Amino acid sequence: MLWIQKLLDTTGPKYSDKYDAERDVIGLDIGTGASCIYPLLGCALRPKWKFIATDIDEVNLEFSQQNVDRNQSKQRIKIFKSTSRDGPLIPLDSIGITSIDFTICNPPFYESKQEMILSAEDKQRPPFSACTGAEVEMVTPGGEANFVGRMIDESFTLKHRVQWYSSMLGKFSSISTVVDQLRKAGVKNWAVTELVQGNKTRRWAIAWSWGPMRPMIKIARGIPGLPHSQLAFPSEYVFFISKLSVVAITESMRTTLGELDLHWQWKPAQLTGIVFSKGNVWSRASRRRKRPDDEKEKEASEGEEDDVALGVKIHLKPEKAEDAKTDVIIRWLQGNDSVIFESFCGMLRRKIAEA
Repeated sequence: MLWIQKLLDTTGPKYSDKYDAERDVIGLDIGTGASCIYPLLGCALRPKWKFIATDIDEVNLEFSQQNVDRNQSKQRIKIFKSTSRDGPLIPLDSIGITSIDFTICNPPFYESKQEMILSAEDKQRPPFSACTGAEVEMVTPGGEANFVGRMIDESFTLKHRVQWYSSMLGKFSSISTVVDQLRKAGVKNWAVTELVQGNKTRRWAIAWSWGPMRPMIKIARGIPGLPHSQLAFPSEYVFFISKLSVVAITESMRTTLGELDLHWQWKPAQLTGIVFSKGNVWSRASRRRKRPDDEKEKEASEGEEDDVALGVKIHLKPEKAEDAKTDVIIRWLQGNDSVIFESFCGMLRRKIAEA
């Protein structure tokens, strides 16, 4: 749940990369189980969050509703019975809701009851850490990778009706399978993380979005040692300048960006700026096509980022020592084309170095 919070915080409409206490958020817990624990935790941590919780098991639904009632959360958590094991996992239409912010899921890990038993025997776990989930919660045809594959298929149809689709994974080997499924579906924006409790229990989580909002790199690429081919494109580009003052670097950026047909805003007190562009307007071809009366600074503001091909946040981080270097951190906020992001970063680095 904490990872989901950070995922949403770093892809919010205000581009602050921080918790927005005024943002209304709706989440869907697929297969909430007998406790409805994740919606209850989410509501306890975030007062403006609401949840829809689904399950196919009548007993689970009954106990979940009791927990919601005991915690006085029935105005914020609505529980629905899934139609069947083969029915929609993300039933927005049958629930009667147009869009939500995210889904969460702790899917059945195993393909069969026999696999579940063998896995328990191999791990030789003590009783206190043994799995106590019912078979309906632990076993599904094709295992967890197939279950998440169904979610991916549904997301292809729902697309932007959900900002972030996500699921926990119980097997490290499932990550590569799910990432391959995402790529085949055409998803370009995903995030992975490792969930560790103590020194024994280890799980993983994956989330994907059909939208352009990019999470921070530490949120999107949170599994140490995972092959780069299974990670989303880095959403951060960092370089340092050693012979220019912060004032000179700022002026160089102001001159460079002010000559381009894009929207931008610089906040001197925070040494931070935001840039929005509808395309690669810094290429030679684009600059040749630019009309003389377009040669003016355009400031970025809320509501101006429609049809944006690239959104970035630029932050200067000077070292305190005299004549020390200044880190230039370019954070990819928005966009689906990594080539444009790389091109912008390379252009800005080159222009500052030439100053």
